[in-house]
Amino acid sequence: MSAGTDVRTRTSTGKAVRTMPTADEDRTSRRLAWCVAHLLRHAPDHVVTDLTGRLDAPTRKYLCRDEWLSASTVTLLLRHGSPEDRQYVARNPHVVGRPLPGLPGPARYAARPGPSPELLLQIGPGPFSTDELIALLRQWHGRRLRVPLAMLRMRHVPIDAEVLLAEHARDPLPPTAVEALLLAGGLPRQVCQALLDAGPQDTAGYRWYRPAVRAVRMGLLTFDELVAHVAPAHRTLLLAQLPETRGLRWALPERTGMRTAVSRALRPLRDDPRLWAELLRRAPGFPGTLPVLVARIVRGTLPEPAGDAYAYVPGLAAAVRSLAPKAAEPVGGVERELALASLAVPMESGEEDIRWVRDCLRRGLLTGEDVIRHKAPACWALDEDHWLGDVSHPDRHDWAEPVLAARAEADRLFALAIGADPDAWWQVALTLPDFAGTLPHLLLRVTEGGSVSGRS
Repeated sequence: MSAGTDVRTRTSTGKAVRTMPTADEDRTSRRLAWCVAHLLRHAPDHVVTDLTGRLDAPTRKYLCRDEWLSASTVTLLLRHGSPEDRQYVARNPHVVGRPLPGLPGPARYAARPGPSPELLLQIGPGPFSTDELIALLRQWHGRRLRVPLAMLRMRHVPIDAEVLLAEHARDPLPPTAVEALLLAGGLPRQVCQALLDAGPQDTAGYRWYRPAVRAVRMGLLTFDELVAHVAPAHRTLLLAQLPETRGLRWALPERTGMRTAVSRALRPLRDDPRLWAELLRRAPGFPGTLPVLVARIVRGTLPEPAGDAYAYVPGLAAAVRSLAPKAAEPVGGVERELALASLAVPMESGEEDIRWVRDCLRRGLLTGEDVIRHKAPACWALDEDHWLGDVSHPDRHDWAEPVLAARAEADRLFALAIGADPDAWWQVALTLPDFAGTLPHLLLRVTEGGSVSGRS
C-alpha cells in the first residue's frame, strides 16, 4: 500500500495541473490517516514529527481532520506543520479552542470584564514593572484564576523573562499565578517550561497540577516535554494518576497520553523490583525531573538523602504501583479461552461485537491487555470505539481501566518491537491498514519480515 497519491500531473507542455483523486485513492488516504492517528498516540515526539512529515498532502489533510488526534500530535502539527495543516486542525470539530476541548481558553478569558473597581482601588491602575507584577501575583493568587488574569490585563511593562525566572527560582510562584502566566503572559516556550519547576513545594497546595494540565491543554507543551520539565520528580508521577476532582483535569485521552509519556521515562527501570522500590523511596526527596531521577537510580549515583527526604507524599505509592510492570495473570477456565478466541472472529455487526466485549470485560473474562494482544484486525484493537463503543457513550469513563490497560500494553509492545526507530514506525503505519492479524503478529512481520502465518 502506498503512502498516498500525488494529485498533481503534468501535461505534454510540462504545466502542472491538479487532478481529483479517485474514490479508491481517497479511501486509501482516509484509512492510512486513521491508522496513523492511532499509532501516534504511542509514539515519542520525534517519531510523530517524522511520520507526519512523510505523509502526502491528501493523507495529512485527513490526519489533521481525524477525530482521534492525540494532544501531542495536535501540538506538533501546529508547531511544525504548514499553514494548511494549521487551517485543517482549526476546522476540526473535535479539536476546539486549545487545540483541545476543555475549559475556556485565552479568547474566552479576554472577553470577560476587566479588573473590578475594588481591585483597582486596592492596587492602583498601573503600569507595573515586572517586579511589582510578580509581587502582586504572589499576594493575590488565592484560589481563583480570575484575579491574576485581571492583573495581567492591567497596564504593565513587557514581562522581563530573566527577572521572572530568577524570582521563580528564588521562591516558586503559586500555581494560580503560574497558570495565569501560561494562559495570558505571552511567554516563550522555554520560559513556560521553566515555570513548571515548583521547587521544594509539596503537593498539598490547592490544585497544584493545574499549570501542567493547562500547558498541555493550550498546546504549549507535549506530554514528553511535560515529563522532561516538571519538577520535583514525584509531581510527574502524580500527574499520571490525578484524583477525580471538579474543574480543570485530564480527560481520559489526555490521561492515557500522560501515562504513556511517564511510562516511557520509566522504561530504563525495566521490570527490576529493586529499581522500582528505589524509585518510590527516592522520589519524594529528589528536586529534579523524573528522567534525571531514573537515570541516576539506574546508574546508582544517588547519594543517601537527608532524614526528612523520605516525607510521605499522598498518592505517590498508588501512582507508582499503577505504572509498575505487573505479573501476567494465570490463564484458566473454558469461558476465558472462548472469550479470547472470540476476539479474533468479528461478529455479524459492530454493535453485537461491542456488547460481547463489554460483557466479557464486566465479568472479568477479558482485560484491556487481552484485547490488544488477541483482537483482530490490529487497527480495531488500537481503536477503543471498536470494542467499547462510541466515545460519547454516557458510561465511557466507567471503562477507564480497560482503556488504560490497553494503551499501556500497546505502549509496551511498540517499545519492545520497534522502540524509537522512525523507519520501523513508518513500516507499521503502512502495514496496519490492510493487516488482518493481531498487533503482535503485525509487529513480528515488521521486525522479522515475511509472512507470520502459522506463528504463535
